[in-house]
Amino acid sequence: MKTSGNTVLITGGGTGIGFALAQEFISRGNDVVICGRRIQRLQSAKKQLPGLQTRVCDVSKAASRKSLVEWLASGFPALNILVNNAGIQRAIDFRTGRNLPQVDAELSTNLAGPIHLSASLIPHLRKQKRSAIVNISSGLAFTPLAAVPVYCATKAAIHAFTLSLRHQLRNTSVRVFEAAPPIVRTELSGRRSRPEGDFVMSAHEVARGILEALENDTYEVALGAATHLRQQREAMFAALNES
Repeated sequence: MKTSGNTVLITGGGTGIGFALAQEFISRGNDVVICGRRIQRLQSAKKQLPGLQTRVCDVSKAASRKSLVEWLASGFPALNILVNNAGIQRAIDFRTGRNLPQVDAELSTNLAGPIHLSASLIPHLRKQKRSAIVNISSGLAFTPLAAVPVYCATKAAIHAFTLSLRHQLRNTSVRVFEAAPPIVRTELSGRRSRPEGDFVMSAHEVARGILEALENDTYEVALGAATHLRQQREAMFAALNES
């Protein structure tokens, strides 16, 4: 997949991995649209990257997704790459019995959002000569961190969804990628006290790894310590979840 001359949509693009990806794509001569829930973050991103296009969208909400897709169809007919990056992570202790709102929020943002947005945009992407869907999962899809069980479950589901979608679209122009980062220094992980060290990468390191995967048609890439999380699941689970 070429990494220049594309029109790219990145969900959750105002901060973290999403913003780092926007920077990388723009630096390579792509047109980039980011969306997110917080207008202040989007405005800040646009100030840093003047060529960036932004749109307020909450991917967990059907009406917000519909509005985004209609806006893209009229304003960005050349759109050919979708990056499903938006996600939230909550520490949930199921022993308390008071978790349903947090559970629903994670499921709708991390899982239902990417699935519905992909479904809405696939007809458009199939019309392009070359196009791609890039799903951002996590090393925690393979080896969960017990403190964030729903997040881990949604990322495991995104992994399975990506495998299935790739198979369904194998004879079309749409290539389906999955990138599984380790823990990344972003707002998502900022309040977590552990783990650190080799488990952690910067958002820019992750973004560069994703672009390299696209260039090389590496359809599934585990970045940094996520490689070990995938390959040595039982031992890594014990290491991550030591009490």
